[in-house]
Amino acid sequence: MITLEMMPPLMFGGLILAMLIGFPVAFTLAAVGFSFGFLAIHLGFFDFSFMQAIPGRIFGSVLANELLLAIPFFTFMGAVLERCGLAEDMLDSMGQLFGPVRGGLGYSVIIVGFILGAITGTVAAQVIAMALISMPVMIRYGYNMRYITGVLAASGTITQLVPPSLVLIVLADQLGKSVGDMYLGAWGPSLFQIALFAGYTFLLGIIKPDHVPPVPKSALTLTGWPLWRKCLMGIIPSAVLIFVVLGTMMLGLATPTEAGAMGAVGAVVLAAIHHKEFRAAGNRILLIGIVAAGVGTILGILYTGSFLFKIAFAITYLAVIWICLEAVRIPDLRDLIRQGYQSTMRLTSMVVFILIGSTCFSVVFLGVSGGVWLEHMLTSVPGGVWGFLIFINLFIFFLAFFLDFFEIAFIILPMVAPIAQKVLAPVVGADAALIWFGVMLCVNMQTSFLHPPFGFALFYLRGVAPKEVKSSDIYWGAIPWIGLQVIMVALVIAFPWTVTALLDKPVSAEDISKIRIEVPQIELPPLDLGPLKQQ
Repeated sequence: MITLEMMPPLMFGGLILAMLIGFPVAFTLAAVGFSFGFLAIHLGFFDFSFMQAIPGRIFGSVLANELLLAIPFFTFMGAVLERCGLAEDMLDSMGQLFGPVRGGLGYSVIIVGFILGAITGTVAAQVIAMALISMPVMIRYGYNMRYITGVLAASGTITQLVPPSLVLIVLADQLGKSVGDMYLGAWGPSLFQIALFAGYTFLLGIIKPDHVPPVPKSALTLTGWPLWRKCLMGIIPSAVLIFVVLGTMMLGLATPTEAGAMGAVGAVVLAAIHHKEFRAAGNRILLIGIVAAGVGTILGILYTGSFLFKIAFAITYLAVIWICLEAVRIPDLRDLIRQGYQSTMRLTSMVVFILIGSTCFSVVFLGVSGGVWLEHMLTSVPGGVWGFLIFINLFIFFLAFFLDFFEIAFIILPMVAPIAQKVLAPVVGADAALIWFGVMLCVNMQTSFLHPPFGFALFYLRGVAPKEVKSSDIYWGAIPWIGLQVIMVALVIAFPWTVTALLDKPVSAEDISKIRIEVPQIELPPLDLGPLKQQ
């Protein structure tokens, strides 16, 4: 006879078994949840009315969650920018700028990966774009093949951690923290991660200089001001878009959803002005819009709410609308926007279905005292707080061999978040505990894209790499970079200030780091297990 104490491990085991068989995760979660739910009703562990909490949570916490509206906006922004040619120009200009330095092409890939991570948020697009552009150049100038594949794959995965990452939005939602706090916490590890990647390239240039040779100066097509101009033409528009998305959130001017909407419009504008068919009249309109935005900003600081302030930004909005209409006029951009809509629809639908399935699973799991079972198991790990963190990170690391970050976030996080809050609060404080925990897991989940043999970044790389690139080079090339990411996880565990430094600063009432989007929660009906039947 199955007892109540047996139900949680059986549910967990059943879920893993079903996913290993190969069923889609969203439907697997729902099927396992309902199957064990009806089994629990049959065994008398709870009443049928308990299952009413499932539709209540789906409509109250999932479909009505305004924070999740940010996901389609950021997805669309990334889908447009990944195909507009911005990455090609940035990689070309950065490659020529750093090329004469030993390991310079590697530095350019790392820096461009960081910038693209802040404006696209899509691992697949980033890895594919950078591989198509940079791999032939790096092969031509004699870079070690394993270094090439490793740096391209790893620089693509940094987008998981750099704000405004979709992963951070999902983690903020599942942990019940503000997106602004999560972004502030992620900046430190993001910069340290880039420093680790660059440091590895630097050391490789000293230890094995033939692996990362400099590009001969005779091969450079641009020098001096024309080269700097091309670099700035790629960096400045990207920086403006990053400020529009992140700056408005940090200044308390926009919620994550509003910032995402502005980012989506900004991506269309950036794609339009970057296209070769963008007319001279469009450049004049763009210049007028930029001047009007600058004047409006100054007037807004000096004379808040003045009529001239409204006129200035009205001109800016009209310029943006005109440029967006210009983008629709150009056939290539029209197709690009349509593809962006399709990618957004697919990803958003997948997220919603996984959320619905995870809700079905988690409600039943909690109903059979799964939370109590999990808390007892995790708090019994030897080593206290550090033992708990090491165990959880090892668990997530190995789980990432089989699941992507959406599935880990929606299945595992709701179960372990209350335990993490209780265990970590004495170390960094109650407010920062889950931010530290969430960013730590975000750093960890980067490795899910690099794990041989199931890392998706490796699959993307294999799909676009030339035939002379061996699969063994791709897999072995990823190993050192996985090690660097594991080192970053260890640094975040050992030095919580890498996450909490910005959170510790005093903030004003308008600061986005103190804004939370509260979603009404549907209370579960009281659970009366009654006396257990004796066998």
